Amino acid sequence: MAGSTPGWHRLRLHLASTAPPVYPPAPRPAPGCEVCRGPVGPGFARCYQCGRHDLLGHGLLADAVVPISYAIKGTALADDLWRYKSWPAPAASARASVLALLLTFLADHGACVRRHAAMPPPARLAVVPTGAGRPGPHPLLGLISPCLRLPACPLAIRPGRQGRDLDLDRFRAGPVPAGASVLLLDDTWVSGASAQSAAAALKLAGARHVAIVVLGRHVNPDEPAAAPLLAALAPARYDPSSCAVHQAPAPADR
Repeated sequence: MAGSTPGWHRLRLHLASTAPPVYPPAPRPAPGCEVCRGPVGPGFARCYQCGRHDLLGHGLLADAVVPISYAIKGTALADDLWRYKSWPAPAASARASVLALLLTFLADHGACVRRHAAMPPPARLAVVPTGAGRPGPHPLLGLISPCLRLPACPLAIRPGRQGRDLDLDRFRAGPVPAGASVLLLDDTWVSGASAQSAAAALKLAGARHVAIVVLGRHVNPDEPAAAPLLAALAPARYDPSSCAVHQAPAPADR
């Protein structure tokens, strides 16, 4: 239904012709961490970071982490995920590509994300804050919030809490209705510490479910552990028929 409207047609045309190719994770079983889909060591189901997060924040982490694509260092998509929020002059073409990819994925696979997280439709929207000290709201929130009918839940980093490890006190969340489900967006997942710290803040503030949708799961080709994952990837135009957690729709979703 959404794909038949002029606006969705323009978004899909942009993804098919102008936006950078993506590197979509295949539904499991597939190479990569069972949580974030990043590189893993031989014989491990989770990457080191996701395993450590579970030890430190069990029960407060996101109910689902769903990357739309891999953001391989040096590729056009990884470049766009940096340029769309470059301060003080973000690239308009990168902003258009990021918005088209995110909106189209949410329209095509929002139900897949919800089923994977075992949660009802989200009641709140949040974006993982940046630790770079950029003034004003996060650029991703500014792009997406006018397009989604979800009240935003602000997240703010507490002074002195920047870091690369999971920190349950890193962020302060705005009011969240008790038991609410939250869609948490992240543009680039590197270690996942910021995203999972944000998920923990939302749950501590009252959220019952948090699902993280990531535009680009960062991969550095120079890391030896990335080789098996990269060998299974090929650039492609966005495919609306599958995602990392794709499932056949339940009768209520049809």
